[in-house]
Amino acid sequence: MYDYDLLVVGSANADLVIGVERRPGAGETVLGSDLAVHPGGKGANQAVAAARLGARTALLARVGDDEHGRLLLDSLREAGADTVGVLVGGAPTGVALITVDPSGDNSIVVSPGANGRLTPSDVRAAASLFHASRVVSTQLEIPLETVVAVVRSLAPDSRFVLNPSPPRPLPSEVLAACDPLIVNEHEAKVILGDSAGVSDEPEDWARLLLAKGPRSVVVTLGGEGALVASSAGVARVPSVKVEAVDTTGAGDAFTAALAWRLGTGEPLAEAAAYAARVGAATVTKEGAQVSFPTAEEVAEL
Repeated sequence: MYDYDLLVVGSANADLVIGVERRPGAGETVLGSDLAVHPGGKGANQAVAAARLGARTALLARVGDDEHGRLLLDSLREAGADTVGVLVGGAPTGVALITVDPSGDNSIVVSPGANGRLTPSDVRAAASLFHASRVVSTQLEIPLETVVAVVRSLAPDSRFVLNPSPPRPLPSEVLAACDPLIVNEHEAKVILGDSAGVSDEPEDWARLLLAKGPRSVVVTLGGEGALVASSAGVARVPSVKVEAVDTTGAGDAFTAALAWRLGTGEPLAEAAAYAARVGAATVTKEGAQVSFPTAEEVAEL
C-alpha cells in the first residue's frame, strides 16, 4: 500500500508576472502591467495540480528561508500537498520572470536559486518518500545529477515520469527509466538533436524518441492535443477547445494529471486524454497554481 499517489521531485519558484502588449526585441523596452507574484516552479506546480485533482501528493524540493519560500509552502498546504519533503534554506527561493502577451503565450527566464541546491544527497535522504510513492515525477529545473539520483532511488514497482524542461541531452540511464517521457515540440527537437530534422511530423518525433530508450513517450501539441507512443504504437489524443487566457503552468498541470492517472492503472492514451482536459481547464484562467482545476471543474468540460 502506497502512502502517496505521486511524489514530485523538482523546482519551486516565485513567478513574477507582467502582462505586455508584445514581447520586447533585443535592446527594446516595453511597458507592462502591474507586477503580480504567484507561487510556481515546475515541481511545485505539478504537486499543487495533482493535489487539487485529489491525488495524495508529496513534494521533494528546496526553497529559501524568505517570503517567496513561505508563499510556496502556503500554496502547497492549501492545495493539500504534503510538504514534509520541502527543505528550507541554503539559497534564496528560485524566481521566474514571466511576460504574458494578449494571446496568452508566455516567455520565461528562471533564476534557480535554492532549486540548484537540491542535491543527490537530499534525494538519498528521502528514501522513505520514494518507497511510499506509486509514481515519481520530475523535471530539469533541478540539477541533472539530482535527476539521476531520483532514478536510482525509485522503488522497484514505482513508475517514473519525466518532463525534460528546460530541455537538454539526457543520459541513457534516465531515458530508459521514463514511462513516459513527456515533451513539447521544442523539447523533442532538443533531445533528438540532428535527428529532429528528418521529419516535421510529431508522430515521427515520438518514434525517434522511443528508439532512444523510454518505455513510452507523450508529445504535447498545445491546442492540437497530444500524441502517445509505446511498443503498442502511436495514437493521437484530441484537445478540448477553450479560449486561452494564460498558458502558464498548463504543461505542468498536464504532466501531473497524466502521472496521477497512470498510477491508478489507466492506459496511457486514456490518461493523456484526461490530462489534456486538465491542461485545457488551466489555460482558461490567469496564473499558474491559482489556475489549476479541481476534478469537478475538469468533469464540467
